[in-house]
Amino acid sequence: MPKILITEPIPDEVIAYLESFASVTIGKKGTYQSEEALVRDIPDYDGLLSMLSNPVSDTVLKAGKNLKVVANFAVGYDNIDVETAHKLEIKVANTPDVLTEACGDYAMGLLLALSRKFKEAEQYLRDGKFTGWEPLGFLGMELRDRTIGIIGMGRIGQAFANRARAFGMNIIYHNRAKLAEEIEKELEAEFISDHKELAKRSDVLSLNCPLTNETHHLVNQELLELMPEHALLINISRGAVIDEAALAQALHSEKIAGAALDVFEKEPEVHPDLLSAPNTILLPHIASATHRTREAIGMLAAKAILSVLEGKPDHEIPNLISR
Repeated sequence: MPKILITEPIPDEVIAYLESFASVTIGKKGTYQSEEALVRDIPDYDGLLSMLSNPVSDTVLKAGKNLKVVANFAVGYDNIDVETAHKLEIKVANTPDVLTEACGDYAMGLLLALSRKFKEAEQYLRDGKFTGWEPLGFLGMELRDRTIGIIGMGRIGQAFANRARAFGMNIIYHNRAKLAEEIEKELEAEFISDHKELAKRSDVLSLNCPLTNETHHLVNQELLELMPEHALLINISRGAVIDEAALAQALHSEKIAGAALDVFEKEPEVHPDLLSAPNTILLPHIASATHRTREAIGMLAAKAILSVLEGKPDHEIPNLISR
């Protein structure tokens, strides 16, 4: 019977599915955040169901003498050395599509909470400061007729654009490639070829792009200085897309009006200056945290592992990351 390592607890339905054809080990939370722990244990396993926080590095993959497949419990896979995996003939899969609607809802929720100062207003009430309705209390940004600039117009970016459009926002976007004309028409979205120009024009800037060499610290001091002072920043993509020190400085000096972040550059660490920044919502990487979505993510990963261990051809392996 093949052996599978799941690095963190995941929905019971997915574990039961995997146990129907394999011997399954489930790591305790945080056990496999280090390369050393994975190198120590991976030689015993045929399949690995990993989290985005697990460093599936060159060293880890080479230690996996029996390893045939790595399936990431995430859309992203920048934690996996895909090039080494391919050289070692280890299949790699991810879990796109099923996160789209949950993440679109979540991004819209962040924008509403940030633009209307939910966090500060609730704390004001909890601190016993609320003595009655105030005509100048917690005035926020109305979304209708504001412009949202989206960097990264994949499935999640488009889902957020759909929701923002329903609130009467104007949609502009920057992407590696221009969307098909029919999609642009449906979203009423305008393509901006220069991300700096997009930042200048955006009342809200949303990051929905993958982490690559090109997008690392895409939001830096220079870009933040181009944004309007009333602008809001939303990030549910990858933490390292933002230079956190530069963002913290911009928030404290009121170069921009606020930020809502679900991801961080050195998770689980958060830059200390962000923790004290005004009008900032910081949440622990929960954009896909619905029962339905997390189960669907797990099942996609599990089916990819099963397909590989059954010896199916590449075209029958769900969400296989190609060479």
